[in-house]
Amino acid sequence: MSIIVQNISKSYNKIKAVEAISFEVKEGELFGLIGPDGAGKTTIFRILTTLLLANEGTATVAGFDVVKEYKAIRNSVGYMPGKFSLYQDLSVEENLTFFATIFGTTIEENYDLIKDIYVQIEPFKTRRAGALSGGMKQKLALCCALIHKPKVLFLDEPTTGVDPVSRKEFWEMLKRLQQKGITILVSTPYMDEAALCDRIALIQKGKILKIDCPENIIQKYDKTIYDIRTQNMHQLILDLKEYPSQYSVFAFGEFIHYIDKVEDFNPIDLATYLENKKHQEITIQPAVTTIEDVFMDL
Repeated sequence: MSIIVQNISKSYNKIKAVEAISFEVKEGELFGLIGPDGAGKTTIFRILTTLLLANEGTATVAGFDVVKEYKAIRNSVGYMPGKFSLYQDLSVEENLTFFATIFGTTIEENYDLIKDIYVQIEPFKTRRAGALSGGMKQKLALCCALIHKPKVLFLDEPTTGVDPVSRKEFWEMLKRLQQKGITILVSTPYMDEAALCDRIALIQKGKILKIDCPENIIQKYDKTIYDIRTQNMHQLILDLKEYPSQYSVFAFGEFIHYIDKVEDFNPIDLATYLENKKHQEITIQPAVTTIEDVFMDL
């Protein structure tokens, strides 16, 4: 295993950031920590990259203990924090050279690892990092995290605040890096990105709710979800929450996702209820289950 986490807990004063967290990441796997802000993702990353000590539990990264062998871990991993943390006043090339020098290597020595990414920002190599766009900053940060050829790559919410096109390009880059044998642990609040991982851990309020590959999590979900839409979506939510047999109601894009408690639920009965509530242009149809649906139900 590339990463082994056993019963890790961390508290800040009386607030528990993570509680009895355990999971494993295989070598060469792209593993995702999926959850909202405040779920504990960054705390886990900081513990695994030796920037923070856990109150309880043990963990190893690339075969090294995070407490006893922290220096070996720092030479074996690449870490891209959620907030852009490179030197804003240095140019693209100066930042990359600086990080290569820290790890006793050069850009040329490991250029094959970053080539696909670096060629996209090379035209701006003399531009200061602070003047780059969000997508370009992201690519530069990834290059700096890779320049010493790490065994494990930690990416903490790398696509937050980045446009959809750059997000798509970034995940394509991760897939190519994975093919080179690098283990990748990535965290994200975006549920659609979960499907791009080999396996995921759904995390909320410092606890892991479920671990599996995305396909299995969706296939094992045993409730039927309905897409519902009317002319008045705000009132629709309120009225659905008042329906006697409703199990859950939440907004999902242009629809409301609705689950009923009754096994032999009849959409016609619900449509009649909504008509009596003066709703017009009512649409009720089975929905395609997503990771977000499962997460909302946990």
